[in-house]
Formats: sequence, C-alpha cells, structure tokens
Amino acid sequence: MIERLAAVEDEYALIETSLGDPEVLADPVRLRSVSKRYKDLTPLVEALRAHRTRAADADTARELVGASSGDEREQWRAELVQAETDLARLEDEIRTLMLPKDPNDGRAVIVEIRGAEGGEEANLFARDLYEMYRGFAARHGWQVEVLSSDPSDLGGLNQVTFVVRGDTAWSHLKFEGGPHRVQRVPVTESQGRIHTSSATVMVLPEADEIDVELDERDLDVDVYRSSGAGGQSVNTTDSAVRLTHRPTGLVVTMQDERSQLQNKARALQVLRARLLQLKQDEQDAAMSAERRSQVGGGGRSEKIRTYNFKENRVTDHRIGFTIYRLADVLAGDLDDVVNALQADERGRQLDDGGVGRS
Repeated sequence: MIERLAAVEDEYALIETSLGDPEVLADPVRLRSVSKRYKDLTPLVEALRAHRTRAADADTARELVGASSGDEREQWRAELVQAETDLARLEDEIRTLMLPKDPNDGRAVIVEIRGAEGGEEANLFARDLYEMYRGFAARHGWQVEVLSSDPSDLGGLNQVTFVVRGDTAWSHLKFEGGPHRVQRVPVTESQGRIHTSSATVMVLPEADEIDVELDERDLDVDVYRSSGAGGQSVNTTDSAVRLTHRPTGLVVTMQDERSQLQNKARALQVLRARLLQLKQDEQDAAMSAERRSQVGGGGRSEKIRTYNFKENRVTDHRIGFTIYRLADVLAGDLDDVVNALQADERGRQLDDGGVGRS
C-alpha cells in the first residue's frame, strides 16, 4: 500500500509538470485525458498530504506530552487525541479514494424512461419518474435536455429520453437503471382499488465521437412524417429520423425537432451512447450482466425499487433500503436513497479487498 501511495504522488507530480508542456497543451485529446487524471488524483493526493501533516503533529504532541507537566501536558494530550482522530478519518478517506474509479465518472448521462406494465397508469408513472429526475437534477445544479418524448393520451409519457449534464451526474444516476414499480390507486380506477404498475429506466453514459467509431456506411437512415399522441400528424414534412445500426441491430428514432438534421444529430447522440455501453459490456462481462438486468421484462414482479403510496414508502430492493418520504422522493429528494446505494457499492469494493487506480 505504501509503495502504491508513493507511486500515486510521483504520477501526480509528473502530470502537474505535463500540464505546462506545450505538446500536451496543443493536443486537445491528450490534454483532456491528462486533465481528467489530474482532477481524479487531486483529492487523494490532498488526503495523503494532510495525513502526513497530521502524523507529524501527532509525533510532536506525543513527545511533548512526555516532556511537559500540568496544564501544558493536558493541552498536548488533547492535541494528540485530536491528531489521532484526524489520522483515522484520513486513513478511511484514503482507502475509499484508492478504490477503482468508475470509467464513466464525469460523463453526461442519457436516461430513457418507458411505461411498461399497467396501461395508461404505467405511462403516468413514467412521467412521475421523469419529473423526479428533473427535480433531482435541479437540486444538484445539473442541466437537463430532452432529446425525445412521446406523450400518452392522459398526460403521461409512453417514452422520454433526456440527457443530464453535470460532473457528478453519472455517479448519482448510474444506480437508477432497471424496472421501477408503483403501487397506488390509479386515476382511472373508480372503485378505489390499489393497482401495481411499472416503468423501465435505462441509464447510459454519453459517448463522445472519439469514444465510439461510427461509420455512417453502417447505418440505414429512414425519414418519415412525425406524429403525436393518438397518431395525429405534428409535422407536414418528413423530419422524423430512424437510424438502424446494421452491425449491432440497434435502432434509434427521433421526431421531436422540426429539422431532419436536428433529429438525426440527436439520434446519433443516443446511438453513440448505446454503442459505448456495448463496447464497455464486451470489456467487462459483469457490467454486461448488470446492463441486461436493468430493464428486464418490465414486469411487475421484476423491480429494483417500489413506490408505495398507501404506506408513503420507497424501498430499494437491491440493498433493502426503505424510506417513508414518498412525496419528497418523487419531488427529487433522492439523496438518501442514492447515498445508501453509493455506500453499499463502496462497502462491496472494500470487502473485495481490492484497492487500485484506473
């Protein structure tokens, strides 16, 4: 561990020097990579330096406790206790910072929500989830841009795709992929009976052009006339775009914009994100299995989280976490749930015994 920490500080010093290298500054791709690594290492190096400083303080206090008496000795003993407390906290922080970094940290996030089982109630719940994530993003100062949406007849959403931009968006939203279940009395229910419905959420890291090689010769591009809820035409020109990526069979459609070029650009944005996910899946079989489990069949029995209106309860089934503040959660106050998921992830990484750097 000590050797690894020394290597981290050596790497940090080299990166700090390279950030002033004209060759690095002239290469945007290399500069972005080096800057990201520098940003990733900074909290760890700062914690290491703070630990070194407090260790020296503890040594000094320990010596002076033995060399002093009376009130002065008590003052140095109090300083020693505080220094040892700080050292224990910093050691925990360093262990956490040494855990492998998620390669998608810092990326924007593309989120797709679809109503699943439950008819129109599932579509209304899909809208509730969309509003929940908008509220969550606002709380953290992230930007949200809708790429496509398909309203349902009663004001719900058959489907919505949006991108969330923010330095910590991925680290907070990556846990949201999967079937979400709601238990409540639907607006369409006249007898007051509780129904169970579901919506699926897919979470993808946004890909840059340099992340995914996309040959347009591999694409089938179809254009057609946009239509709105109920099938009515919302555009009199063929502006809607459907992209089919022949090598993978992935299909993306966009119709929200009036410009065919804008719809194609947004479709390419989503397609690159899906291709990046496939690429990462191939590199990591565990990630592939996790992604396949995100959406599942969308059935009521498959779920990562339940929102129960009668009990004012939200339960995340993956970690057995329950909170009785349903209205707050749906308003975007998801931090308690996400913090619990992040703590569980860190705990599993520490239990695996692995510390390392990407």
